[in-house]
Amino acid sequence: MIGITLPDGTVKQFESGATPMDVALSISEGFARNVISASFNGTKLETTTPLTTDGSLTLYTWRDDEGKEAFWHSSAHILAQALEQLYPGIKLTIGPAIDTGFYYDVDFGEHTISEKDLPTIEKKMLEIARGKHTFSMRESSKAAALDFYKKQGNQYKVELIENLEDGTITFCDHDTFTDLCRGGHIPNTGIIKAVKLMSVAGAYWRGDENNTQLTRIYGISFPKQKDLKEYLELLEEAKLRDHRKLGKELELFTFSQKVGQGLPLWLPKGTALRERLENFLKKAQKKAGYEMVISPHIAQKELYVTSGHYAKYGEDSFQPIKTPNEGEEFFLKPMNCPHHCEMYKHKPWSYKDLPKRFAEFGTVYRYEQSGELHGLTRVRGFTQDDAHIFCTPDHLDQEFMNVIDLVLYVFGSLGFADFTAQVSLRDPEKPEKYIGSEENWEKAESAILNAAKAKGLNYIVETGEAAFYGPKLDFMVKDALGRSWQLGTIQVDYTLPERFDLTYKGSDNELHRPIMIHRAPFGSMERFVAILLEHTGGNFPLWLMPEQVSILSLSEKYENYAEKVLNSLENDEIRALVDNRNETIGKKIREAEMNKFPYMLIVGEQEEKDGTVSVRKHSEGDIGTMTVSEFSELINTEIKKNTVDFNV
Repeated sequence: MIGITLPDGTVKQFESGATPMDVALSISEGFARNVISASFNGTKLETTTPLTTDGSLTLYTWRDDEGKEAFWHSSAHILAQALEQLYPGIKLTIGPAIDTGFYYDVDFGEHTISEKDLPTIEKKMLEIARGKHTFSMRESSKAAALDFYKKQGNQYKVELIENLEDGTITFCDHDTFTDLCRGGHIPNTGIIKAVKLMSVAGAYWRGDENNTQLTRIYGISFPKQKDLKEYLELLEEAKLRDHRKLGKELELFTFSQKVGQGLPLWLPKGTALRERLENFLKKAQKKAGYEMVISPHIAQKELYVTSGHYAKYGEDSFQPIKTPNEGEEFFLKPMNCPHHCEMYKHKPWSYKDLPKRFAEFGTVYRYEQSGELHGLTRVRGFTQDDAHIFCTPDHLDQEFMNVIDLVLYVFGSLGFADFTAQVSLRDPEKPEKYIGSEENWEKAESAILNAAKAKGLNYIVETGEAAFYGPKLDFMVKDALGRSWQLGTIQVDYTLPERFDLTYKGSDNELHRPIMIHRAPFGSMERFVAILLEHTGGNFPLWLMPEQVSILSLSEKYENYAEKVLNSLENDEIRALVDNRNETIGKKIREAEMNKFPYMLIVGEQEEKDGTVSVRKHSEGDIGTMTVSEFSELINTEIKKNTVDFNV
């Protein structure tokens, strides 16, 4: 008999050789019908794999990310089989599951393929799926695996196998198809009921542009046709909310080939939006005891050698700036933290002076590959809402929790209510990825876990996702379309204080190392604005809107009254403009709606006579006639209702 431990701690006894599906059936037949994958002692396996030792078993359904991963990985196998049947002689390479489905990279040889061929491939995939073929794993010797693919002339699979150890190689079989695979599949192909191939793209073998260019086919699949329909509707909504589209329509930002790829240009309305976000955070930071600082956009190479950033990221940075002086090199600033370390070092500190909190909206530069650039979410120049707290060990837990409070305040004020915290720890199997001592890493990781527990955060732990100098707490936020984004990060760092020889004098009159906390609630202004645009569809909270009111005059006869209304609103600190163009009122209203003005005030003969305004609300229509002072009160009440003060 073997003991199988379930996630709730329950231990069940089974005969050796029982499968994960047997365990699922022992819980209930209804549950078992929904189980599509499993992991045993942290390793993915099939639901039909015999279990022969005691261990911990987790069963996954479509609702679980791990279940979706197995579902989409299995779908990639079906895509590969369909392609082999439709295009004989092709060479398969790799086909993983990704966050939005799956893809397969293929060398099509003499065949050509385009997006018009995708419906035919989908039809073939569904035909295969309906066969309800079982996915089964089998081991293979390295020699046999190499022989199999050499006979096919598939140099890509041969290359993959040559880098594997004998005794670790497995294949997955279903129907007449076989593929090199590590495992992790659904029970059979019949569970896949709906397939949509999304696009065709080019991809270099192993991501190296010096290698052969392959054809990549992206797809997604579901256990129900209804799920696919909802997904496609969501995609259409996402297109309407695309921040690149909205940013152009609302005149927030632009890009220029002459300025350079990945270097956004903020237009007046976008600049006003950014300034309001910055002022919002500055106000909260001031209450929390932060001091604003400014650092230069470049620094000598030696600064980043000391910090460790050059060793880790030097090759991915912009090339050094050489000066007329022999051997003198500067780099565009990739990080603010080394600069803040040097600021801390400008004078001696006592434990009585700490914590010291330096904050900066600092612009940094990183050379992202051109193929990875995407609107404001992936750029080469961006501004971080950076801050670094230098504190004693006694301060650490409270300071970390104070930063969590600040992040939660930002999310609450901007309508991000659905989020999960992610504690990112180092990978103990790859110590070469990190700098710093084992002891300090353990202290830093404990501090983050303690703070997450103390604040009652809904958090998960991800091993191997830490920064190279310390563990971190990231906030994974879901937007209005249910998509997950990483927003806001807090990191504990014992390493940079050592590398920069930072000290403070303790109560014992001896010198000690401060601990450094890195934090950025927005992350970067560019990425945050992009996500906020897509989350709100451009309908920002009223307090944040670049322009809150458009005053629409019925004709030029009422321009003076419109200007009088404008002056009154501006006196009440309401942002408004007058649209006195020689256009019909219908056209003015339509354009104000498209430009997402929260409120429109229509003024004509009756309004001028009565000293009133006719009020329309975005997406709602007419809400009545009122005096200008009544309207100002309406606006200010709405703003107060949707904003809260940050309390330390």
